[in-house]
Amino acid sequence: MPDRIAAEVEALLRFYADAGYDAALDEVPHDRFAETAERIVRREVTQPAQAPGAPLLPQKPAAAPALPQPTIPAEAQAARAREMARSARSMEELRQILEAFDGCNLRFTAKQLVFADGNPQAPIMFVGEAPGRDEDLEGRPFVGRSGQLLDRMLQAIGRDRDSAYIANVIPWRPPGNRDPSPLETEICRPFIERQIELAGPKVLVTLGGPSSKIILNTRDGIMRLRGTWQTHTTPSGREIPTMPTLHPAYLLRNPAHKKLAWRDFLEAKVRLKALAGEA
Repeated sequence: MPDRIAAEVEALLRFYADAGYDAALDEVPHDRFAETAERIVRREVTQPAQAPGAPLLPQKPAAAPALPQPTIPAEAQAARAREMARSARSMEELRQILEAFDGCNLRFTAKQLVFADGNPQAPIMFVGEAPGRDEDLEGRPFVGRSGQLLDRMLQAIGRDRDSAYIANVIPWRPPGNRDPSPLETEICRPFIERQIELAGPKVLVTLGGPSSKIILNTRDGIMRLRGTWQTHTTPSGREIPTMPTLHPAYLLRNPAHKKLAWRDFLEAKVRLKALAGEA
């Protein structure tokens, strides 16, 4: 391939990657120019010839080819998700249920399930919103740039992934890193609630506004919530002290606010120490 063409192809691929398009839509390439030429020839063959000088007859637009439609999630899927989540008696059972669950469209566009990372027996659990590109590729939450920052924040309070448990509300990456829809969130909510219940952490930290609103069942923004202890109540009625804080991805864009997250992490460290003393 000539260097000029190779450079143009590379630039085009970089453009698509920056826009969030990192997966092919089909297994084989399509020659759209040849398809267009074929449609033109087919139209000329099937349409009646017109006499010279006659007014042009209106052209009937060709019908667009039918595209395969994904399963559209319904409210019934949220009820089904609640029932399936309740049936999980262990973390491994919950993972297997999610692997087989087909009630959320995000499963069909993601490369794989991103269930959790760290130690499910740890006394502290962190919950974000949804996986990104890096997480979708590796199958673990918080492994990209925001994950590296989270690791440093954990180290600052004497923790690492062996002494913390990390998960997301949404276990599949939304295409192009878009925001999950309200219905997608409701379908996934029972699974993260059951995951928290099975882990049984002493302290819960919600990372960012979306996860904080879902876990705490509130409409308040993260700047109003952060820094103040809240309570997450599990389906069985257990109350877990919860500290909402800023998402690491937000901190990468707004480094001046790292001091706020640092205070929140210190609050979680102090609360864990107090709870350990009570035990």
